[in-house]
Amino acid sequence: MLTIGVSGKKGKEKTSQNYFDKMTKKTKIGLIQLKISKNVELNIKNSISKIKVASNKGAKIICVPELFLSKYFCQTEKHSNFKLAEKIPNKTTDIFCKTAKEFSVILVLSLFEKKISGMYHNTVLIINEKGKIINKYRKMHIPDDPGYYEKFYFTPGDLGFKSTRTKYCNIGSLICWDQWFPEAARITTLKGADIIFYPTAIGWHPKEKKKFGKKQLDSWITIQRSHAIANGVYVAAINRVGIERNGKTKIDFWGNSFVSDPSGKIIGKLGNKKDGVLITEIDLRKIESARQHWPFLRDRRIDAYKSILKNPKDE
Repeated sequence: MLTIGVSGKKGKEKTSQNYFDKMTKKTKIGLIQLKISKNVELNIKNSISKIKVASNKGAKIICVPELFLSKYFCQTEKHSNFKLAEKIPNKTTDIFCKTAKEFSVILVLSLFEKKISGMYHNTVLIINEKGKIINKYRKMHIPDDPGYYEKFYFTPGDLGFKSTRTKYCNIGSLICWDQWFPEAARITTLKGADIIFYPTAIGWHPKEKKKFGKKQLDSWITIQRSHAIANGVYVAAINRVGIERNGKTKIDFWGNSFVSDPSGKIIGKLGNKKDGVLITEIDLRKIESARQHWPFLRDRRIDAYKSILKNPKDE
C-alpha cells in the first residue's frame, strides 16, 4: 500500500499499514463456561474438548473460567488446599501449550500459581497460537467475604496491569474481583487492550438467591458493561456454573458468561444452568468508532485526579 508519510513522500508506511490492518480486522473469540468436577484430569479433558469445539467454530482467542482446574477451594480456609498450587511452567501448562499449538489458538488461562514457598497468586497466562506463554497477570484485588476467603490463599498481584499484543488484537486480562474496580479496567485500556477478559468464579449463596439473586446478577453485568462503555473496549466475562459444596458451605455459580461491545451492548450470552461454548465476532473498527463518538479517554483530567491515590480521611 502506498501512503503519504509525514515527509510528504510516497512510500511504504509500515506504521500506517499496521494501524489500517488492525482497525479493519475482525476475529472470533470463544468463552468456555464450565461445570467443574472434583477430578482435575476430567476438568482438563472437558476444557480441552470445548476448546476444540470453539476452534472448530472459528474462535481464535479462547478463555476459560477462573481457577478452572478444581472446585472453588476458597469457600473455606484449609492449608491442605495449597497443594493445588503449581509453579509456572508445569505439566498442566505444558498440556495447554500443546493444545494452543494443535488448534492454532490463543488461550487465556487462570491458574493457582506457587511463586515461592509461602507466596501464591491467582494468575492468568496468555498462551499464543505457537504454544508459547507470552504474558502473565496476577490478580490485583483479592476479596475476603463469606465463601470467598481468597486473602487466605493469594498474595496481591505484583506485576501490575497488563495488555498483551497478539496477531489478532491486544488482550487485557483481569480476574473476577478485579471486575468491580473501574481503575483496573481504565489502566488496562490505557496499556493498549482492545478486549478485556474477566475469568470469573462468582455465584449466589443459595439462602440469599431468592431475595438478592436478580439484583446481584444485574449488578455484575452492569458494572462490566460500564467498563466497556467508559473505555471503548470489548469486555468478555467467563464464569463457571453449577452448585459447588465444600463442607457445610456451597455456592450456586450463576454462569451467564457474556460479551459486551464498546457501546455496552451484549452481543453474546450463555445461560445459568449448563456449561457451554460462546462464540462471538469482534470487530475492532467499533473501538475506534466508539472512542470518536464518546471521547472519554480524550477528555480525562489527569491533572485533577491526584486525590484518587489517597484513602478517604476520617472526619
